[in-house]
This record gives sequence, C-alpha cells and structure tokens, in this order.
Amino acid sequence: MHAFRANSLRSAARRPSAPIPLTSSLPRIARAYSSAAPAYRYLTISEPRPGVGQVTLNRPKALNALSTPLITELNTALAALDAAPSIGAIVLTGSPKAFAAGADIKEMAPLTFSQAYTTSFIESWSALTTAVKKPILAAVSGYALGGGCELALMCDVVYCTASATFGQPEIKLGTIPGAGGSQRLTRAVGKAKAMELILTGKFFSGEEAERWGVAARVFATHDELMAGALDTAETIAGYSQVAVMAAKEVVNKSQDLALRDGVEYERRVFHSLFGSKDQKIGMKAFVEKQKPEWAHE
Repeated sequence: MHAFRANSLRSAARRPSAPIPLTSSLPRIARAYSSAAPAYRYLTISEPRPGVGQVTLNRPKALNALSTPLITELNTALAALDAAPSIGAIVLTGSPKAFAAGADIKEMAPLTFSQAYTTSFIESWSALTTAVKKPILAAVSGYALGGGCELALMCDVVYCTASATFGQPEIKLGTIPGAGGSQRLTRAVGKAKAMELILTGKFFSGEEAERWGVAARVFATHDELMAGALDTAETIAGYSQVAVMAAKEVVNKSQDLALRDGVEYERRVFHSLFGSKDQKIGMKAFVEKQKPEWAHE
C-alpha cells in the first residue's frame, strides 16, 4: 500500500507515450471525455483494439503512486468503460518503469485513526472489484508495490514483464496492507508464502509472480507485454458480453464459496444463460459451422 521510490528512480521516470485517440465506436465515452486532456489529470484512456478500452495511469513523476484523487478518476473511467456497449474488455496499465509504485505516503502520513475510520479511507480503492462487470486485465511493468500490487491483484487477469517488481512492504513503515493485499495475495500464493512476503516486506519478480500464480503470463519486454495483454483483451472482447460477464462472476464466486455451494451457483448461472440470445446464436453457429454474430443480449 506504500510507495518505495528512490530519488534516482523518481527523476528517471518518463511520461508514457500519447494514447491512441478515442474513436467513434465509443460514443458514450467520447461524450464524457471529449475534452479528454483537461478531464483527467492522472489517467489517459484509449481504444487500442476493437472492443478494448485501455486505462493508463499517468502520474510519472511519482511513478504512478496511488492517491485518492487518482483512484476517484480511475473509478470514474472504469465505470464509463463498463457502461460503454462497444467495450468488451479493459486493460489497466502504467508506464514501463511503474505500474504503480505504491500509495501516496504524503496523503496518508498525517491521518489519525478517527479520520481514517470515519471516512473509510481507501475503501473506494476496491470499487473495481465489485462495481465493474467486464473483465479487467492488468499489464504490469516495473514497480507494483504496496497499493500498486493490491491494484494489480484486484484485476481479473495479471500479465507482467519478467523484470516487474511486486511486493507488500507496508511492514517497513509500521503498518500492514489495507486494500486487500493480505487477502488476495494469500489466495494467490498460499498462507506460508504470503506470510513470508508480508512479514518481511520482500519484493518478488515478475517471473516469480507467474510461477506462484499471481500472474497468468510473463513477457520479456514491455512491448511484448502490451501486445500480449491487448491480444488477450481483444479475444475476450470478441465473445458474447453476456457470457463473458457471467464467466467472470462465477470464477469470482469460487473465492467466496465452498466448493459444493460454488458448483451449485455456477450451475444456476449456466442455466440462466439459456435465456440469452447469445447462447442460441453461439450454439446455432457452432452447429452450422458459422462464425457467431453476437447480439450481446
């Protein structure tokens, strides 16, 4: 949840390349962000592939350190993409040097217990895990520490570079993860490994993240990472949005329910899809050896 940023790294941070402009296939988003540059201070939004919305954290001087204003913008942007009919999947990324190097310590340091408790500080940071129904793929390069690691873990799929650096080093500042790190990291790597990482504050590499199940795939370079993430997001966006959202829902439920209850929940959602147009379209196209034209209904 905290940023660990050397001065030399801070001075070396570079502004990410300009985003691909929004296209006419994003009418709602285009209207909401037609004045895109002044509307967002800490993000850029683009549609780099058909059906794929990309959100790029853009706070380069702080290595994308997370703050409440940045998270507020992120939640607004994700809600807009989630509501856009033309968008089927979302990629969340940062810069080659940092996905997000942590939380903004300057914002947190002066808070008292009563201030943090009564304002539910950082509760809004987890909104994407419950409010966004479309899949979010995190493309992680460079630092993903503290809140940055937690943000990546909130996403549905994590891709990273081999040299990416993950970690929950809050213990070094006399505190603990506060945006789900102790829960999601434990589910990903198991109790023993999570306990070691959180109690020592040790970092781990992108290669280790892939080996331990934090990341689904690892790539050699940032360019390969972004190409791979966009390829996967475009593939997902090419399917029925109804089925994709249902698939995300049942996989997430597996983290909350016992196996028997989870299987029953999955079966009920499976049954419900027989009432969708896309289930009929998909099965008819398969039988007739045709490519399905999804109605997303």
